[in-house]
Amino acid sequence: MFRRAYSTATANGLKKTPLYDLHIKYGADMVDFAGYSMPVLYKGQSHIDSHKWVRSKAGIFDVSHMLQQNLKGDDVIPFLDKITPSDFKASKPWANQLTVLLNQDGGIIDDTIVTKHDDDKNFYIVTNAGTREKDLEFFKNESQPFDVKFEQIDNALIALQGPLASKVLQNFTNEDLSKIYFGNSKIIKIPGFNNLDIHLARGGYTGEDGFELSIPKDVSIEFTEALLENKDEVRPIGLAARDSLRLEAGMCLYGHDLNDTITPVEGALSWVIAKNRRDPNVNKFNGSSKILGQLADRSLVKQQRVGFTSKGPAPREGTEIYSKEDPEKKIGVVTSGSLSPSSSERINIGQAYVERGYHKSGTPVLVKIRNKLRDATIAKQPFIPSNYYRG
Repeated sequence: MFRRAYSTATANGLKKTPLYDLHIKYGADMVDFAGYSMPVLYKGQSHIDSHKWVRSKAGIFDVSHMLQQNLKGDDVIPFLDKITPSDFKASKPWANQLTVLLNQDGGIIDDTIVTKHDDDKNFYIVTNAGTREKDLEFFKNESQPFDVKFEQIDNALIALQGPLASKVLQNFTNEDLSKIYFGNSKIIKIPGFNNLDIHLARGGYTGEDGFELSIPKDVSIEFTEALLENKDEVRPIGLAARDSLRLEAGMCLYGHDLNDTITPVEGALSWVIAKNRRDPNVNKFNGSSKILGQLADRSLVKQQRVGFTSKGPAPREGTEIYSKEDPEKKIGVVTSGSLSPSSSERINIGQAYVERGYHKSGTPVLVKIRNKLRDATIAKQPFIPSNYYRG
């Protein structure tokens, strides 16, 4: 059973998040992102300023455009076993897992965070805004044989990210945040807001410590503004920095670095395939024969997601990659790329798909920018060390 929730729209037809008026108040430059009017930059902050602020202090991102749902029913585990390669039966209550939704050919429909709540019949799932309608149709079709119900959650969703995130949030709750580690969730109370319940997940999309907070929309602006009161520690941050932060952290952007023709093995996400689900004679999930075949025989993998670095003009999505040894041989394409704001040496970073054989870190390659071949090097991800809080 599906219950739909709708957002109000701007004059140009774009949907608004519950925090839209706050973005306008803070002078945001609003852009169309996945059909929503979203802040890309705020007045008085450059992209580089915003990026470095999150790396050193704390930033607030509006991610309310993402689809939040509760998933309940007797067959939740069998359903998740069919559409993902992960093991949610073994998950502890209030643990989060990054996983992928798979089509019948093993392609990635979307990447997602799934949280088990108190038992095997109660889960919370967050999927991407740009794939909202596709995901809803996928869930509807795939859930037909199962006793599962989806309930959309009409809350605001904010990400508080950066090394000061815990300090900022601790001022608002009596919950000891030092006891909640990366990859875990909890319902916490906010005494100053009439003991408001907020769903907290420790994690995020930047590589820094932080939280994603699901907040009732009627108090979302008031609560977010309260977090922003300490201007020396926290600022609102837009999509420009969110993209460069996630790229430095080696995280994928669906629709660019992943799509429904790419398998988890090709997408360098084999680690989401649980060890106890790798026996092809026992485990059956969407596309399992193809995916497990690729795990067993890497010669079946024709392309591989990799990281790379370069100098000079930054490679962008669609930039062609060529062999260093044979410059006429095209071996891949860039899916994400930009200057690394954290680098003091003006190094470019990116993600790409290249033919296997060229995928190992340290391999020299060429990127074609402005009709000129320039040096680049395949590199390990993340490009900067992650700072997740693990206790």
